[in-house]
Amino acid sequence: MPATRRQFLSIAAAAAAPSRARQAARRKRKDCFFGVHFDLHPNRTDTVLGRDVTEEMIEAFLKAVQPDFVQYDCKGVPGYLGYASKIAPYSPGIVRDSLEIWRRVTARHGIGLYIHFAGLWDPVAIQQHPEWARVRPDGTPDPDQNSTFGPYVDLRLIPTLQEAAEKYDLDGAWVDGECWHVKPDYGPSAARAFHEATGIDKLPLAAGDPGWQEFLELNREQFRRYVRRYVEALHRTRPGFEICSNWLYTTMSPEKPELEVDFLSGDYLGNAALSTARLDARYLAATDRTWDLLAWGFQSARYNRSGPVHKPAVQMMQEAAVTLAQGGAFQIYYQPSRAGRIDERHIRVMARISAFCRARRPWCFRSQTVPQVGLLFSGHSLYRTGGRPFGAWGALHNPARGLLDALLENHYSVDVIPDWKLEAAAPRYPLIVVPDWPDIGEEAEAALLRYARQGGSLLLAGAENGARFAPELSIRPLGPPSDTDAYIPAGELFASLRGLWLKVRPEGVAQAVEQRHPIFDSGRDAECAATLTPLGKGKVLAFYGPLGSAFAAAHSPSVRHLVRRLAGRIFEPAVTIDAPPVVEVALRRGKGRLLLSLANCAAKQVGAEHLAVDWIPPLTSLRIAVRTERPPRGVTVEPEGRPLRGAWRNGVWRGVLPRLEIHSILAFDL
Repeated sequence: MPATRRQFLSIAAAAAAPSRARQAARRKRKDCFFGVHFDLHPNRTDTVLGRDVTEEMIEAFLKAVQPDFVQYDCKGVPGYLGYASKIAPYSPGIVRDSLEIWRRVTARHGIGLYIHFAGLWDPVAIQQHPEWARVRPDGTPDPDQNSTFGPYVDLRLIPTLQEAAEKYDLDGAWVDGECWHVKPDYGPSAARAFHEATGIDKLPLAAGDPGWQEFLELNREQFRRYVRRYVEALHRTRPGFEICSNWLYTTMSPEKPELEVDFLSGDYLGNAALSTARLDARYLAATDRTWDLLAWGFQSARYNRSGPVHKPAVQMMQEAAVTLAQGGAFQIYYQPSRAGRIDERHIRVMARISAFCRARRPWCFRSQTVPQVGLLFSGHSLYRTGGRPFGAWGALHNPARGLLDALLENHYSVDVIPDWKLEAAAPRYPLIVVPDWPDIGEEAEAALLRYARQGGSLLLAGAENGARFAPELSIRPLGPPSDTDAYIPAGELFASLRGLWLKVRPEGVAQAVEQRHPIFDSGRDAECAATLTPLGKGKVLAFYGPLGSAFAAAHSPSVRHLVRRLAGRIFEPAVTIDAPPVVEVALRRGKGRLLLSLANCAAKQVGAEHLAVDWIPPLTSLRIAVRTERPPRGVTVEPEGRPLRGAWRNGVWRGVLPRLEIHSILAFDL
């Protein structure tokens, strides 16, 4: 063992956690608005971990960036710890105890310190204990995923988290490699549990095999037990320690939050990240839990051969804007050098992003929606058709992601409604939109029909939904759904919507309102594409093709025009804007005011060959109309506090916003 490392281990063993008497009060996660995440994923080839971590560097970072909390690496997916542990293997390359220094400095400033900690994804534990591994369908051990049925959680995960929490007086843990990584377990314990629950001896391998859905749900329930076990253990031994299981209770595991995790979070990455953030922020906002989204501050090297490409500050501000507007918190993920150094350039970029976010905190944080358009997110459909216990679902998200993008580009204020919340939330919304999910389930179907019959306006998309609601829509399906070319005149061209279509004949009270054609010739061979049907006190507009999926695939302006035409038949928004489609609208309430959030999404990153954006063209002369019950006493542009002139007449305030840079909030004092 090198002398430098012997010295480090001796000091680390003797060091005590910082005295609480010398620490400033630290915010609970529910009060945190902006944070920074650093992970390194320590491994066996590291040689310089912590070498360049100094109090001076951390002080400079905290002074410039002013985060509410920091998440620093403790254990990454290789399975090695980043500190000298008495319980589990740690990287042989530790030179200096990074966590100890980060804790010492953050404690002085009253800033929470959380750890990035890989959970089920732990190949080192499996190398030591092959019997802990998940068993793959072919009977071989999975080299990466520990079994949720095994003793890993009790013998490795909980003791290590407890050790780190005690040693560094940590505020909490962001546990990674969790639901989104889980695959079905074919081990003996899973087989016994499955047989006891179903009576089936042979474990199913794919959809169509007996008991497939029951097998997936068995694995989901076992994952819930696993999370519950470590959350309860840490809460019992470390009261106040706050825990998140990455992507739990999000679009990747879209179910009602029941476990006592302290906050929800997910790290989103990849191409067209703004579209991902839009959907996930709105889903998280619907959970009524403390939440944040964690944006990668760089694009992964998987997209090109040049290595990671860091995002300029304005690109991150644009991503932050669509998240903050939904009332939650925002994080950025950066990687220090392997030695732990954070370059001054990255600090300056983080400081700019932080200032942008903090200026908006009074107007965004914990703001509440003003219900306009509710978009159904079907966890039932994902669980029934996804082929795995949880996400990432990839293209299966496209019905919701695409239709959300189309609605936002039409300047509608849109919330995401999880299907587990549909019954309670639906009556608040003047319009509910159902994307072309393949299987929304009977409960959602019943809730939507009640909503419409009681006076709601319902926009249904998709061949499967058309077939499901056929009796209430007063249409006759002319055969099963089939893959079809379809062209609908919309805007100056045709909306191209190739995909699954239901051929229908309107009957009774149903009125055909859109026609589709097999080629781009509107003069012949028309088929019914959409119907409008009264139902009880409400109405249902049904579109019998792949509306959301088609827009997600190409973001065609003609499809956007079509969506506007469909929604406009049954819905009048409270806000209208004469502006380019790149303006995203969110109507909220907060600080006793009506808040209109406007995000400039021009030049957003969407191509793998164009990963970084350092200039967002400002927009000018946005004409805005907002329905209000009475004339506003005043309207200001925030966070600058600049008065905005306008006129109120017949229940509508009208004004012109001279300039929109990246994000502004119009605050109406009513």
